[in-house]
Amino acid sequence: MNRIGRREFMRWMAAGAGALAVSANRGFAAAAGAKKRNVLFIPVDDLRPELGCYGHPLVKSPNIDRLAAEGIQFMRTYCQQAICAASRSSLLTGCRPDTTTIYGLETPMRQAMPDVLSLPQHFRNNGYATIRLGKVYHHFGDDKAGWSEMPDKAGGAGYCVPQTVAEMNAKRAEGKAKGLTGRDLTRYCRGTASEAADVPDNAYNDGAITDAALAMLETHKDEPFFLAVGYHKPHLPFNCPKKYWDLYDRSTIALPDPTEPAGAPPLAFTNWGELRVYSDIPRGVARLDDAKTRELLHAYYACVSYIDAQIGRLLAKLDELGLRENTVVIVWGDHGWKLGEYGDWCKHTNFEYDTHVPMIVRAPGFAPGQKCVALTEFVDIYPTLAELCGLQIPAHLEGTSTVPLFRDPGRKWKRAAFSQYPRNKKGVGKVMGYSLRTERWRYTEWRVRDTGAVTDRELYDHTDGPFAKANLADKPEHAALVRELEAIMKAGWRGALPPAE
Repeated sequence: MNRIGRREFMRWMAAGAGALAVSANRGFAAAAGAKKRNVLFIPVDDLRPELGCYGHPLVKSPNIDRLAAEGIQFMRTYCQQAICAASRSSLLTGCRPDTTTIYGLETPMRQAMPDVLSLPQHFRNNGYATIRLGKVYHHFGDDKAGWSEMPDKAGGAGYCVPQTVAEMNAKRAEGKAKGLTGRDLTRYCRGTASEAADVPDNAYNDGAITDAALAMLETHKDEPFFLAVGYHKPHLPFNCPKKYWDLYDRSTIALPDPTEPAGAPPLAFTNWGELRVYSDIPRGVARLDDAKTRELLHAYYACVSYIDAQIGRLLAKLDELGLRENTVVIVWGDHGWKLGEYGDWCKHTNFEYDTHVPMIVRAPGFAPGQKCVALTEFVDIYPTLAELCGLQIPAHLEGTSTVPLFRDPGRKWKRAAFSQYPRNKKGVGKVMGYSLRTERWRYTEWRVRDTGAVTDRELYDHTDGPFAKANLADKPEHAALVRELEAIMKAGWRGALPPAE
């Protein structure tokens, strides 16, 4: 796929000094004296489309389901990289990872892109109060230029079961005595992968974040605001109040298929990611047993319901304050997550489970209850929100406003959606897996970073859903299809753009 060099990107920024393209706002530009539209921006960490409105038979998410019924639900949205920092930086700058150069967790967005006009900064420059609560960027203090308010952490705890807290404190003291610091110490005193304390919602972090967000809505109700409320769950550890666990009967939870796709290259997979460091996860095993798998699934679903309740509180507050008709609401999960499929857990791959994400938008003036199956991407969020709120669309963006889909969800749209993930391949060195999703197929090329040479290919048929059964890239009967998808990859995201209206 086409790679935009950092030098080329910086030329764009310098030449334009933040120049803005003429916006195709199509009637959304605010008339003189008209009230600006607010934005309630809700990132949810590690949330895959595991929701009632996306067809899950068990997950209880009535508030998000209601939001979908009142807005537009994007059924086939994809993140640009399935890891927190890279995904969020891409979305909030409107640039793909090869432009941000952020592929891991270590680099804050402003360190990599000090001059880029970020999404919150664009709203702030246009007279909005821009407030960040919870996890929005991966790094808590990132993008100070984007926020008019960056409150301290809202409170609440990560763990609330007294015994677990005591055990973690003892391990921390023990780790310090051994000279451990930083990440090594954090991992040494890690608690269990899940818990269900019988406590109120705000005893845990996300409930406290909601309390702070409700107060912010009260404070800023009479001025235009861009309020970002970033929720941590259902990220590990899967901890939330017991009442949400009680919504589920664990015996009814189906187990995932642990079978790896036949013929998939080893570098396509991970080895459970961060799940391995929790105190109750067995060491050195290739598979979790059925009981532990069901326990983690139960915990994940409970955390989804916990976050759904917090989102319900935010939506109710908008109604109470009379802000519904002038506020754009967007809910998105920063990337997908494997819940035991292929015997694997967490994210960090190009598989469908890792890259497919929920995205729901409620915007005033559009027909409710729409489901859109067009291929969309996280880099599309920045131009979409700008257009919905009558702002100009910055020239540096590498996505497309989805507003035309609000009018006609079935219109012809992108030819493909693009994701990527880096690896180190033994004997080769650094490689990048570039992946594209078409209506039916997921095609991935693993390229040597220095030379661009392709070392491995993957091709999966997703006619029957997200589970990949076999890598078909080397099958003779698919040779012509591989050549066609290879051409789409070579043309890159510019070659896959939707036709003009």
